[in-house]
Amino acid sequence: MNKPALSPSEEAAIRELLDADRQKTSARVAMLGSDRDEIVKSAALTSPDDEHDPEGTSTAFERAHIQALLDQGLEHLDDLDLAYERLRDGSYGICAGCGQRIAIERLMILPAVKTCVACASKRR
Repeated sequence: MNKPALSPSEEAAIRELLDADRQKTSARVAMLGSDRDEIVKSAALTSPDDEHDPEGTSTAFERAHIQALLDQGLEHLDDLDLAYERLRDGSYGICAGCGQRIAIERLMILPAVKTCVACASKRR
């Protein structure tokens, strides 16, 4: 890699986006964890026959749904950590698939992204 993928101003903007995304995602993970804990606690207070609420949604389904959202949030936090690492080591903005630069517009929309549009399209 001869030339950095980002200018200093682009790197500063990306760092701000990553920081904002981390704060938002961390808050969401905390909220989902709290929601999951409340579901588990309330389910422990009811008998197994009372597993369904009046509208028919099972607590098990709600718990699984919240857990899936929580897992996605935690995975996104991991992706953000990897993006910070790439910023530090100078590989940020370089596609993990083809080694070409990722368009700054794509990075500004999805700051934790690892692939360019062409490589992302190939995976679909």
